[in-house]
Amino acid sequence: MSKILLLQGNQAVVEGAIAAGVKFFGGYPITPSTEVAESLAERLPLVGGKFIQMEDEIASMGAIIGAALTGKKVMTATSGPGFSLKQELIGYACMAEIPLVIVNVQRVGPSTGQPTSPSQGDLMQARWGTHGDHWLIALTPASVPECFELTLRAYALSEKYRVPVVLLMDEVIGHMREKIELPDDYSEIPQAERKQPECSPEEFKAYATDDSLVPAMPAFGSGYRWHVTGLVHDETGFPKGTPAATLAATNRQHDKLYNNLDDIVQVENYQMEDAEYAVIAFGGGARTAYEAVDMARREGLKVGLMRPITIWPLADRQIKELASKVKGILVHELNYGQYVLEVERVVAGQVPVALYAKYDNEPATPLSCWLRSKRPWPKKERRFDYEHGSNDR
Repeated sequence: MSKILLLQGNQAVVEGAIAAGVKFFGGYPITPSTEVAESLAERLPLVGGKFIQMEDEIASMGAIIGAALTGKKVMTATSGPGFSLKQELIGYACMAEIPLVIVNVQRVGPSTGQPTSPSQGDLMQARWGTHGDHWLIALTPASVPECFELTLRAYALSEKYRVPVVLLMDEVIGHMREKIELPDDYSEIPQAERKQPECSPEEFKAYATDDSLVPAMPAFGSGYRWHVTGLVHDETGFPKGTPAATLAATNRQHDKLYNNLDDIVQVENYQMEDAEYAVIAFGGGARTAYEAVDMARREGLKVGLMRPITIWPLADRQIKELASKVKGILVHELNYGQYVLEVERVVAGQVPVALYAKYDNEPATPLSCWLRSKRPWPKKERRFDYEHGSNDR
């Protein structure tokens, strides 16, 4: 049986967390993500979970890392300024390979910016916000039902690959209300489980791996003892500062994800069967792009949409394939231009890449996006359209 509800995107994330088996939330309220914390404060005690409001975002990350080590599925939620504060411990979670989910409902920045205004300006921060070579996954929903679905997927990926996963939302999606069909009984939803050791506690090595390159992760208190550190370590878990240990640790953490891109990377293609031009958009920006593509089609223009669902790792293969099929690509994002740089890098001049950037506190209209997709652009010219006008550079 199922039920139909009218929910915000933030509330759908909460339902996804409960359905995924989350039992601990540590966070600090910040617009426009606060509804995630408020709803989990109410829901978690009803399912045997714990909610704690920490003194700040740094402590929130420490709390969920500790809870994850005890075997719990965990979540924290924030927006841009708080996401900045979390970066040091996100790096720690990457190095120690601790599965957890961070919800970032983006708003205009930098600094305090515009607390209730939509933005996609944290895109690069989600991938490169913490220092060093580190590997994580970021997903971006474009609807309220997808907030539920991608929350489930975030935990499936996080537990499977022992990696932090960022659910990279934006204010448009977080506060939008849509109908969503949810099962009455979440117990029927398959639960993601982390790999457990098959050896005895005496034989256990914390970061020993098989062909999956993902170490087993017993819960603290289960009889298995292991050392957790942000330092480079060998398979015992204890620090080791040799070049060989650094190389091995970095390569393994990279390869456990990049050997499995077909499992991790998702994109949606809309009206792409015969498209001559393509729009790339995601999250709240994709809501505009769907209608813009339909408007272009009604004018006889063969325009389609590719929507990245997995933002990181980048959909390199899918973007390369797209460039081989179309005459030009328009990237629409709610920032000054971030994802377009990655698209340009992958396309490598094969076809023109244009940007429609919107960063004035409001999402684009379908009409404005359609006008950009309608206008042809010369080959080998980088055309950038900003809300304040056209600017070729």
